[in-house]
Amino acid sequence: MATALALGRAAWAGVDPEAFFRRHAADGAPFPVRFPGLGEVLFFSSADGARDILTAPGALCQAPLPNPIEPVVGPNSLILLSGEAHRRARSVLTPPFRGEAMRHYVDLIAEATAQEIAASRPGDRLLVGRTAQAITLDVVIRVVFGVTDRGRRDEFARVTTQLMRTGGAALMLVPWLRRDIAGRGPWARLVAFRAQLNELLSEQIDERRRSGGRDGDVLDLILGATDDEGNSLSGEVLRDQLRTMLAAGHETSSTSLAWALYHIHRDENVRARVLDELADVSTPAEIATLPYLGAVIQETLRMHPTVPIVLRRLTGPLTVAGVSCKPGDVVGIALPALHFNPEVWVQPDRFNPDRFLDARPSPFQYAPFGGGYRRCIGATFAHNELAVAIGTIMKTLDLAPVRGGRPPRAVPRGIATRPSREIALEVIGRRPG
Repeated sequence: MATALALGRAAWAGVDPEAFFRRHAADGAPFPVRFPGLGEVLFFSSADGARDILTAPGALCQAPLPNPIEPVVGPNSLILLSGEAHRRARSVLTPPFRGEAMRHYVDLIAEATAQEIAASRPGDRLLVGRTAQAITLDVVIRVVFGVTDRGRRDEFARVTTQLMRTGGAALMLVPWLRRDIAGRGPWARLVAFRAQLNELLSEQIDERRRSGGRDGDVLDLILGATDDEGNSLSGEVLRDQLRTMLAAGHETSSTSLAWALYHIHRDENVRARVLDELADVSTPAEIATLPYLGAVIQETLRMHPTVPIVLRRLTGPLTVAGVSCKPGDVVGIALPALHFNPEVWVQPDRFNPDRFLDARPSPFQYAPFGGGYRRCIGATFAHNELAVAIGTIMKTLDLAPVRGGRPPRAVPRGIATRPSREIALEVIGRRPG
């Protein structure tokens, strides 16, 4: 009976993570979930639990392995490294993603967005998920790798998309499915697409090194950076980091972009306020700093954190929210539960961007990018990307929701969650500009 219950909880968490974890928002008590291959995770949904986990010293925590995303990003990914290896890799990868560097890329984001929606005409239906994925993938290919040739960008996009589609939820969550059956099956396809992407990455790295690396994109900055011991990233380690940026970077942003456009056009008051704010700006850099649009993005990430759990495997004893945990235990933060805690959030089920204008939640009440020494290095860039993409779309197209159907739910797809169905918006017209 207990085993069946545990399997049922794990299945629910895997199929509908937002609904599963939100149900624990009210009581705030820790609760266990057993995942295939990983074992039992003790989840916390209170600010005290989040604080204890996110501020725990690096020496007491590791990235829990095995991790379901390893087949896509590779074992050397920053997401999976721990200890000194994580610190060294982070010291090389973080500087290119600091705010001052990322501000130079807003024009590229606006250009990629404008090109993707250029053919939209009145009467068309904008398929939000598909559009968001195309925009964010093109952005990361341009910004990280500096690929200007359209044909080469298309090749990067094709292989990356095939890799992500092959790495579905079942293959990611159930390790024993990762079998090569005479060169056939999902696992064999994933390995083949990963090899193709590695070849493209190696070609781009070699080309950049031959040219002397003067393009000023993220790849240039990474190739020229060293850790505090003078070591640079190379070989498989470098390819794993770049593959992580390419795969994880666009998957998470495309999901957030789709949800944000969904909520904006579901509430006429929110839509009108975003448009009023956009009317007073003319450049992508100005769009990136708009306060209400920024609050819309924050509220979107509160309601739909793209990676809904934060996990740590303990290497030493740690007390989390009064619970004594021992070495080897895996502890986690259930973000949908934390972000819907009624003691922190008034009417948590309501999409209300004003809550982020009226108050600033602590990093232990609101953690869509994780926190502590493992906080996502692309958080600032992601915010700018979402703001500029949303602003460019709304300044270009007059959109309206297509009525009917149940609201989508968040379901696992590869590295992130995303809406369970395609969101369609009707193109009413194109705005002058």
